[in-house]
Amino acid sequence: MNYMNPDQLLLDDNWSDLSQIRALPEIDQQRMHDYRRGRLQEQMRIYDVEVLIMVNPLSMRYANNSRSYSIFAMHVPHTILFMGVDGPFALYNGLASTGLDTLPHARRASPLSHFYGGTDLQEYAERFAQQVEDYLIEVGARHRKVALEYVNPSVTQALEKRDIEVIDGMPIVDEARLIKNEDELNCIRWSVAVAEHGAQIIKQMLKPGVTETQLWGLLNYTNINNDGDWHEGRMLASGPRINPWFQEASNRKVQAGDLVGFDTDMVGPFGYCADLSRTFHCGPTPPSKRQKELYRYAYEEVQHNLGLIKAGASLLSIQQNAWPIPEEFREQAYVAVIHGVGMCDEFPHLNQGYRDPLEFDRSLEAGMVICVESYIGAVGETDGVKLEEQVLVTDEGYEPITRFPFEESLLN
Repeated sequence: MNYMNPDQLLLDDNWSDLSQIRALPEIDQQRMHDYRRGRLQEQMRIYDVEVLIMVNPLSMRYANNSRSYSIFAMHVPHTILFMGVDGPFALYNGLASTGLDTLPHARRASPLSHFYGGTDLQEYAERFAQQVEDYLIEVGARHRKVALEYVNPSVTQALEKRDIEVIDGMPIVDEARLIKNEDELNCIRWSVAVAEHGAQIIKQMLKPGVTETQLWGLLNYTNINNDGDWHEGRMLASGPRINPWFQEASNRKVQAGDLVGFDTDMVGPFGYCADLSRTFHCGPTPPSKRQKELYRYAYEEVQHNLGLIKAGASLLSIQQNAWPIPEEFREQAYVAVIHGVGMCDEFPHLNQGYRDPLEFDRSLEAGMVICVESYIGAVGETDGVKLEEQVLVTDEGYEPITRFPFEESLLN
């Protein structure tokens, strides 16, 4: 490709569809669905609940591959999925579904949001509680304990008035999602491949005069055109906007000599997350000595901490043995040493030890997917470097999922 600008690249798109370039990995959708449902049921039995009530779109997609108006539903709860520990799913207020189970779309539940229900949420909560009670009877529940994802307090109060015991549903879903089977891993590998395909286009289009939003738009377009979903943020910054980190893409024009960093945070194809970060240098001027120094520090942090990843390694040991961040970079260092990832950023999230002592411990397990991150940038300076790798935890250590190369011009 030899395009002069990103707009022409989109108009003459013969590059974005990754399936035209490489074959999809094997993904058995029914097998993956059965596995995920079994994981949920296992956690329900551990927590001894009869019914799991889901309102989080990611939970519903995990449970039944439902995919509709996900971003909208994250701030206006509408669709609700009931799951009995041994009984069928029941979808309420379903706008649409591509689920693999046949669901009764005619079911209607009372509003759970002010958007739909106005100020009468207490009354609607009472009606919703009756529907929960009816479902407990429908699935032949042995007792009256249910797990509920985050909703209005009025719903919990209405259920407890009916002597229905309510516990948090999020730990059940999060624990279920923790260990991936081979189909899920292949979904993640494909999503990462799509993100890396977009990252390569960003690198090719990087030149003085291009805007941050134009570059970010190429990644977003690549995701959408491969049937991906969304990005959790617009994390791409250049020049003086790369320090401190967490400044989202703007209309700033990249200049020669700038560092350009990005973090994909991409919910991609099949609903699985690709979470990788890279920092490029915009020529034609060569990188400065300081830019190379920052890049080397970030690279060393990622590589050192990758060496700590292994099934059986405790979070405490990882925190205690993490790469020692030099004092000049500590204030603006990245918020996490590692974090889990699946359909989005997931449990666990491990802070830097000098900031937050660990309040709980947990060991990594084979089948978890982990991201290892670094941001190196000193307070008051212009430049900074963001890097991140996504890996599969194994008994021997880890298997790389991200394959995008690091920048030789900044490492040498």
